Amino acid sequence: MQKESNQNHVVLSLLIATFLTAIEGTIVSTAMPKIVEDLGGSQLYTWVISVYLLATVISTPVFGKLADLYGRKLMFHLGVIIFLIGSTLSGLSQTMEQLIIFRLIQGIGAGALATIPMTIIGDVFSFEQRAKIQGWISSVWGIAGVVGPLVGGFIVDTITWHWIFFMNLPFGIISLILLQQALQEQVTKKKQIVDYAGIVTFSISMTSFLFALNILKEQKQTWHLFVLVLITIIFFCFFLWIEAKGEEPMLPLSLFRNRFITVSNIVSFLIGFILVAVTFYIPLWVQGVSNLNATLSGIAMLPMSITWIFGATLTGRLIGKTSITKIAMLGGFIILVGCAGLVFFQTNTTISWMMVITSVLGIGFGLSTTLFTVVVQSAVEWNLRGAAMGSINLMRNLGQTIGISISGLWLSDQLQGAELEASLHVVFVILIGLAVLGLLVSGLLIGKKLNETSS
Repeated sequence: MQKESNQNHVVLSLLIATFLTAIEGTIVSTAMPKIVEDLGGSQLYTWVISVYLLATVISTPVFGKLADLYGRKLMFHLGVIIFLIGSTLSGLSQTMEQLIIFRLIQGIGAGALATIPMTIIGDVFSFEQRAKIQGWISSVWGIAGVVGPLVGGFIVDTITWHWIFFMNLPFGIISLILLQQALQEQVTKKKQIVDYAGIVTFSISMTSFLFALNILKEQKQTWHLFVLVLITIIFFCFFLWIEAKGEEPMLPLSLFRNRFITVSNIVSFLIGFILVAVTFYIPLWVQGVSNLNATLSGIAMLPMSITWIFGATLTGRLIGKTSITKIAMLGGFIILVGCAGLVFFQTNTTISWMMVITSVLGIGFGLSTTLFTVVVQSAVEWNLRGAAMGSINLMRNLGQTIGISISGLWLSDQLQGAELEASLHVVFVILIGLAVLGLLVSGLLIGKKLNETSS
């Protein structure tokens, strides 16, 4: 009875922590116009979002490895505390420059909140239970996607934008207390070797890479782009060399000898790419091609948040009854059908048809993301689980970051009319190709049986 009570408290703690990270993006985006109005610095607008994402991308695999070395509880506490410090300072910001620095701190903490809860689920719950819990986690993301803009708008209109950051404090503290009391773990007390060289080279490589993507997204072909790409390649090569030689590498390359890990990472990257393109470009189609208002673009996207939860729940029901490969292929096929539906968009496409497409995509995303998270949780032993979860979260984040930059290259400079319609069709065709590739990669699992701690 006590064990069940502790598990419930662990789940509640992780759901709260996930909600904090899930709602952060939508609630801050909603408040940004008011923040710029108060603080000025409109030219720094995008940096408030970009620096947070940069810090999260870099810290995600770092916290995953540190959780393997020092335990989940300690690193979760550290991540939440960093996140809350960043939130508090962001709420106290008096200039846009201050806000950017404090959002960097917040993003570092968010890397822990994105990775360690998934790792803890793999530790505490059985193989069959993991999909069910992941379904709940997915539902939190879905709810946050709907509630975030509403809550952000309400706080900005009735109180002040500062409280979109201060509101994290009570939730974060509750999450800390619950996990402290409920999670019991045994961590070997010994001097640990931290891969500082790997962390530094990875950070430099990813920072240069994301800066290069930002320049590419703005379609500025300058010498800065060449320099940044060169730095990215050089330091990433150094990083791989260090990881191959290191005693406790931040991202053990041995993970990728495990087919389940490799397939999950590749498909997660492709899903991240498709997801961010869908999220950004369906609203653009609604407003720029169909000439409808922003409210209707939100309505067109709403079903995806709801059916995502259904897809995640369906994974929980299927995972004990059929093979991993069949579920992976089903999720991939549904995403492919949804992407194919996008190509049939016309200038006069109805909102009803768009809602059908986003409903289909939501089911596919829910099935696939939940499944591959459970696969990675279950494919390695305890001492590698944090690093493995860090790798899949990193690939999802990179998929989204690269996706929005690369797909933007095909967009017309015209945000209205026939040219926009033609360029968006090209993007949607590319998404079909990525969905087919994801389906083929998922097929590499045919004949492979996943044991709870297979390696």
